[in-house]
Amino acid sequence: MDKIDFKKTLDSYQAKRGVFRLVEVPPLHYLMIDGHGDPNTSPAFAEAIETLYPIAYKLKFASKQGLGRDYVVPPLEGLWWADDMDAFSNRDKSQWDWTLLLLVPDWIDQAMVDAAVEQVAAKDPPARLGDVRFDLLDEGLCVQTLHIGSFDDEGPVLQKLHEEFIPSQGLRPIGHHHEIYFSDFRRTAPDKLRTLLRQPVAQASSTD
Repeated sequence: MDKIDFKKTLDSYQAKRGVFRLVEVPPLHYLMIDGHGDPNTSPAFAEAIETLYPIAYKLKFASKQGLGRDYVVPPLEGLWWADDMDAFSNRDKSQWDWTLLLLVPDWIDQAMVDAAVEQVAAKDPPARLGDVRFDLLDEGLCVQTLHIGSFDDEGPVLQKLHEEFIPSQGLRPIGHHHEIYFSDFRRTAPDKLRTLLRQPVAQASSTD
């Protein structure tokens, strides 16, 4: 049985450091949990991660055993925004809103997700199990790049992305800032972190 690694097979997971790339991201299904506050200090953030992964692994095993389709559990992803976007530039993380995501293969349906949640609930259920939802994210046209280093060093890359590259392509940002964590930030040194940075975009109007 071949084991699919979506980091290698999905074009939307491909990015290079120092290169801004336009990519059409297809609609994808995810396990999702919403939250608010500083990810470094918010208990809800850690609880969200501790909730998503048990469900993801139940789905992986159900797919392998029941459907004969095995895969590597995809990397953790996050959507980030704030009511006042200045909270990003001044790194006021207490004002940040977020949604944590884990990609679900397109052959897995709601019934399989419900069954996986029930299995996780049956033994030592994680704190935020009732907050998980299975939903579609349709980002469409996006710009993305690979950042290597600390999350707090993303600022210059994002500034160049938003103030130089996106306007130069006749585009404007829409939707939420999206990060894909190729490294486990709980175990990796900050300067070694590999993070895909993505921004959904649309054509700029003549009034933009």
